[in-house]
Amino acid sequence: MFSLSSYLNLLRHHRQTLGLGVVLTMASSFGQTYFIGVIGPHIQASLSLSHTEWGTIYMAGTLLSALMLPWTGAQIDRFSLTRYTLPTLLLLVLACAVMATATSSLMLLTAIFLLRHSGQGLMNHIAITTIARRFHAERGRAIAITTLGMVLGEAALPVIAVGTLTIIGWRGTYAGAAILLTIVVFPIVAWLLQSVVKTPVGDTLPTPTADTATASKATLPGWTRRQVLRDGTFYLLLPGVLAPSIIVTAMFFHHLNLADAKGWSHTWITGNYIFYAATAIATTLVAGPLIDRLGAVRLTPFMLAPLAVALMIAALFNAPWVATAYLVLAGVSSGISQLSVSALWPELYGVTHLGAVRSLAAALGVFGSALGPPIVGTLIDQGFTMEYIYTLFALYCFVGTALIIGALRYRCGTLQEPSTR
Repeated sequence: MFSLSSYLNLLRHHRQTLGLGVVLTMASSFGQTYFIGVIGPHIQASLSLSHTEWGTIYMAGTLLSALMLPWTGAQIDRFSLTRYTLPTLLLLVLACAVMATATSSLMLLTAIFLLRHSGQGLMNHIAITTIARRFHAERGRAIAITTLGMVLGEAALPVIAVGTLTIIGWRGTYAGAAILLTIVVFPIVAWLLQSVVKTPVGDTLPTPTADTATASKATLPGWTRRQVLRDGTFYLLLPGVLAPSIIVTAMFFHHLNLADAKGWSHTWITGNYIFYAATAIATTLVAGPLIDRLGAVRLTPFMLAPLAVALMIAALFNAPWVATAYLVLAGVSSGISQLSVSALWPELYGVTHLGAVRSLAAALGVFGSALGPPIVGTLIDQGFTMEYIYTLFALYCFVGTALIIGALRYRCGTLQEPSTR
């Protein structure tokens, strides 16, 4: 179960590696929907875009990112960590600069593509892939610490953005992000990489214990991406595994529309992000040891249940307290899903080709995140209420959970050898 001392011990021995993961996941925030979604209405107003037009541009840029990610993500298996990470970070700086200067739909599409690809896609991909490879018996705790960077970004950056929007506008906000990444984040990442790359991957793999026997077995096969694509379990898992990308992205993208529908202020709903983040942090820290002890295969089926309840609460009630309850439950689901899915792929398919396998899963996640905002935007333009939309999402959570349970029961707790055909 949760033990603060185990986390402190892990940080004491691997602070540079874990620090790199936290910085990268937090830097990904500038390409994440929870940040762009706060700025979105201002972009719409400035460029005279409808909900459908803005959602379509966002979807197109995200889809382009998803199409590129299986190739760009797989390159982490070929290049050194430094040669892969630093250019990706510079690409994120460029993305923020392009967004700050966008004056047309084409420039906006380019900015969204660059932000989603370098931020949402590659920053997280580098962080999780690096951690999953370098930790084994304590992989759950290590990924839990790493994902805290994103959770902290979810808590702080939307609130900061609301403030900067009133002072320097949406262009100034993204220009400030480019400056911050250049003069603060880039030097820190470069410094951390100097220590991380000197540590052989094997040095951070503790000897498996009885509690990690399942995980040990899971890391042996070393599936290639082609073999994964022939695995029926992978396809059964996808609808449920992609549900957070589709639903949570749409939620955060349209949170200001939800606030307007419920009669809440924009400050109220973004202010409640702190509860979302705090709950996600607490859940992540508890889930990490559970994954180390039980395995992600056993925890993943529970990840969508809190989200389904959150969506139903938001659909049925309008009082201000609903925002808090809704985001707390969503935070529980986010804490479980971010961690369990990240740990699930190496458990099922090994770490030998993890960059290629995880980039495939990440690309599908990006694809899923592209679908949510335009679907909701179109439904809003067609006159459907937020309550109706949230009810549909809750039903999808139930279907996704059933498919996850079926897929993992199909494996019967044992991992099949990859097909070589």
